[in-house]
Amino acid sequence: MTAELATTHPLDRHAPALAGLARATGGGLSVEILPTAQSVTLRLDPAGPARAGVEAALGAALPTRPNTWGAAGDGEVVWLGPDEWLVTSRSPNAAVSEAALRELVAGEAGGAAVDTSAQRVVLRIGGRLARELLSLGCSLDLHPRSFPAGRSAQTLLGRAGVILLARDDRADADGGAVFDLHVRSSFAGHLADRLLDAACEFATSTAPSTAG
Repeated sequence: MTAELATTHPLDRHAPALAGLARATGGGLSVEILPTAQSVTLRLDPAGPARAGVEAALGAALPTRPNTWGAAGDGEVVWLGPDEWLVTSRSPNAAVSEAALRELVAGEAGGAAVDTSAQRVVLRIGGRLARELLSLGCSLDLHPRSFPAGRSAQTLLGRAGVILLARDDRADADGGAVFDLHVRSSFAGHLADRLLDAACEFATSTAPSTAG
């Protein structure tokens, strides 16, 4: 008899505690584990001939301003360097595949498209306490004047390397914000522990524990 291997997520153990932060903080904070995205690390010369075809396939422009990102279908295109982007999709059947992108950049010197879907886990952090929570472990100035919606950064959070995206800022009295965190799968548990520990500062009730 052949044993079946169950599919697990790096944050399965942390999921209940992360979901419980909304209650524990009186609605001031939410942390959501996003579905595994298809992600492709894309390399090409932004002044080269392949760019137009890639942008047509994505239905979105490649951001060329450093530390920015743009929406592309149900995902995003994130600037990582002068000739490098992270292309993501929330759908398992993305409109543009790694193979299609690789074909579009194949004739260009230095062009490459590599599937990195299993490399990172994505957390979405929102609420009026989101910016304050992140500031406890990140040295960036996350004030909306310095890090508004549409900005991105490759930085450290709780000593783990992350890609941080500012998704939304609300100008109402609540002062809420939404951020996405892309973290390598091997560091996801460590980062979740750090976030849960930091969130205890904002708890209005007993915060859930991951201890088993």
